[in-house]
Amino acid sequence: MNKIRMTNGSELPLEMHKVKIVQKIALKPIERRLEAIKEAGNNTFMLNNRDIFLDMLTDSGVNAMSDRQQAAMLLADDSYAGSESFYRLEASVKKVFEKKYFLPAHQGRACEHLLSRVLIKQGDIVPMNFHFTTTRAHIRLQGGDILEIPNDEALKLKSVHPFKGSLDIDKLKQAFKDHGERIPFVRLEAGTNLIGGQPISLQNIKETHAVCKQHGVPLMLDASLLQDNLFFIKTREAEYKDKSVLEICNEVARNVDIIYFSARKFGNGRGGGICLNDDAVYEKLRELIPLFEGYVTYGGMSVKEMEAIAVGIEETMDMDMISQGPGFIKYMADELIKAGVPVVTPAGGLGCHLDAGSFLPHIKGEEFPAASLASALYIISGVRGMERGTMSEERNADGSEGVSAIELVRLAMPRRVFTMSQINFAIDRIAWLFKNRDIIGGLRWKEEPKILRFFNGKLEPLNDWQERLVQKFKQDFEDSL
Repeated sequence: MNKIRMTNGSELPLEMHKVKIVQKIALKPIERRLEAIKEAGNNTFMLNNRDIFLDMLTDSGVNAMSDRQQAAMLLADDSYAGSESFYRLEASVKKVFEKKYFLPAHQGRACEHLLSRVLIKQGDIVPMNFHFTTTRAHIRLQGGDILEIPNDEALKLKSVHPFKGSLDIDKLKQAFKDHGERIPFVRLEAGTNLIGGQPISLQNIKETHAVCKQHGVPLMLDASLLQDNLFFIKTREAEYKDKSVLEICNEVARNVDIIYFSARKFGNGRGGGICLNDDAVYEKLRELIPLFEGYVTYGGMSVKEMEAIAVGIEETMDMDMISQGPGFIKYMADELIKAGVPVVTPAGGLGCHLDAGSFLPHIKGEEFPAASLASALYIISGVRGMERGTMSEERNADGSEGVSAIELVRLAMPRRVFTMSQINFAIDRIAWLFKNRDIIGGLRWKEEPKILRFFNGKLEPLNDWQERLVQKFKQDFEDSL
């Protein structure tokens, strides 16, 4: 995406693609939206797509495919074993990650499951820059636990630090002193999801790898959001501004030992995979692929998806492609800041993140401010965001609520999906909601699952604040949806 300056001096992200296939969407009346969120238990995951106008829940599996990806799917080789589609995908993966082995899986959390089974034992501790929900769950299911050691800027929602996702090297060194042989590997997450899609620097990856090598422990990279991170390395890390995206990606890969990714994000398809050089770990993983995923040359993926991902990974090395998401996200964040709306800064990848704690300071953590904001936003706009706060946490060992350190509503920006008018509509409705934020109230559990409760748990409002919000909206917008 090129930076284009308008005649008034403003800069506008300009899409370097044209739309050739469209899908019809509808903006339902606000009365139906209120009914829908109640039916969903105030959990945006539980909404039916038919009731959604702009789906900003996630970028996983919902990115737009290119014409080349669609065409490649027609080349699929339907062989159960030894499909040519696998070998084309393998070649594409090896070109960017430069590892000896590639094992396919149906998505990123399947990779986490396999890696945890092979590498984690009871009592292990895994240091990482920040956890992802499924990562932590898989590690704990194997008897291990996580140790988050991000840099000091990571949890500051307003910051100018360019790489808030980077790991604290001094804390990593201390972790090895404290836990020694209990550390099976160190994990880095590119484009750190739960703190606002914040990137890690390549320098930090190198420094982390050096400490790991010193202690004979592999460094693992979750590369699901690597494409955004590559953009930020190229644009924020001076040493790499003249390097190609592929050169940067290769250098990242040379400084980690195990890479896994969700191709629902990295590759714009539906699948995933693990890349590594270690013979012994590879053999252990290969034995599990047929048991949990499928044969080793399809790993739970369809051959059509493998063809699409092979092309998608190649296209991810194009700066025009990887800049589209961050460009739209920055535009949205900048416009919301102008309206006084609190958002995570600097704008990262994945999506624009509303600071629900500052947006709704009158709602206590135990009353789920991020979930309340996500519900309110859907009611007044039809925009589906994702709660990334206390609802996404787990209860403490004593049964008390595990209140999150940060409360965010993620408005994901799937690549090449939304138009600028749709983004401006979302900005307008969020700005209106901020002016009327005092109407929004808290939520409480109605149905609470024990594991990953944010996926299918249900909440209910503490009072009639949702009805009052609808009344105010209808008063201000009259016959508008």
